Amino acid sequence: MTAVTPALAAQGPAANTRQGGSSIENARPASATPLGQSPGTNTPSLRPVSEAAEVRAITRGTVQASMEVLAGIRPLHQLARRLDPRCLASLQHRAALIRRELTRTGNPALARLHRNSTVRSVRVCEVADGIYEATAVVVDDVRARAVAVRLERSKQVWRIVELVIG
Repeated sequence: MTAVTPALAAQGPAANTRQGGSSIENARPASATPLGQSPGTNTPSLRPVSEAAEVRAITRGTVQASMEVLAGIRPLHQLARRLDPRCLASLQHRAALIRRELTRTGNPALARLHRNSTVRSVRVCEVADGIYEATAVVVDDVRARAVAVRLERSKQVWRIVELVIG
């Protein structure tokens, strides 16, 4: 017994196999086109809704991950693909300073620093073609802080070349 979707069932069993095939492409009616694709094209559109929305999402995820690195709950190497080597080294240095100060003093307020960080808002601004600057507001257990980010497109990949955490 074969399962048939209601749209295909209304067309009858002949619509399921065109030219003797039974693939999913053949099962689709000839008049149906994928969402976001014009009827005359062969490949679907895989572009984001807008470049600013893509930059906003990248910024939000990277800032959240950076806060988790500073809190000591995420390994730094997970950000290596997204961050410039200089930004990565700076983040690693700051995380090492926090860990060293925590072990030296044992301050409980310092232990709560960067814990339970949440990115509250992200704002982006296009500076030039392929270059964006973004700001984020991050709230953790101790305080709220601002983060500034500069993203540049290189080889169809967004890289963060500046990361300043307040």
